[in-house]
Amino acid sequence: MKIKFLSVLVLVLFYSCNKKQENSELTVVKVDDSLLIKEKDIAKLKYTDYILDERTEDVILNWTEYSKLQDVVSKVKKGDLSFFNNNNKTIEDLLKNLKQAIPLEVNTESILARITALETKIYKLESLYKLSTTKKPELLELTKEFLVAFSNLNLQMNKKLEGDSIIIEKP
Repeated sequence: MKIKFLSVLVLVLFYSCNKKQENSELTVVKVDDSLLIKEKDIAKLKYTDYILDERTEDVILNWTEYSKLQDVVSKVKKGDLSFFNNNNKTIEDLLKNLKQAIPLEVNTESILARITALETKIYKLESLYKLSTTKKPELLELTKEFLVAFSNLNLQMNKKLEGDSIIIEKP
C-alpha cells in the first residue's frame, strides 16, 4: 500500500514539474483617468494671471532661470506636472540660481519675498504630486496656489519697475 501511494506521489510530482506553465497572466495596471490633471482642469481654476509688462520683459531678458521657470509654468498650465516627478536636483538648482542671478533692477526685498513664496509652493506641489494618496482636488488647489505665486512674482516685478519710472517733481 505504501509503495502504491509513493509511486502515485512521485508520478504526480514528476508530471507537475515537467508541465510548462502556459497560463502566464499579464498584469495590466489601469490608471484612473479621473485623477489625472488636464489642461481643461487648469483652465477652470479661478485666479488673476498677471503677465509681464514690456519694460519688465526688457529688464529680465537675460535672466535664464526665470525663462526656465516660465517654461515650467506654461507646462503646468497645459496639465503637465512631470517637472515635479523625481526632479529634486533640477528644482533645487533652478530655485538657487533664480535667486542668485536676479537682475539688479528687480533685486528688492519684496521680489525676493515673492520668489521665496514661489519656492515654498513649488516644494509643496512637488511633495504632494509624489504622494500616492493625493486626491485630484488637493492637487488642483495646490497647482492654483503655485500659479498664483508665480503671478504675484510677475505683478511685483511690474510694480517695481513702474514705481521706478515715475518721476515726481518737487516744487
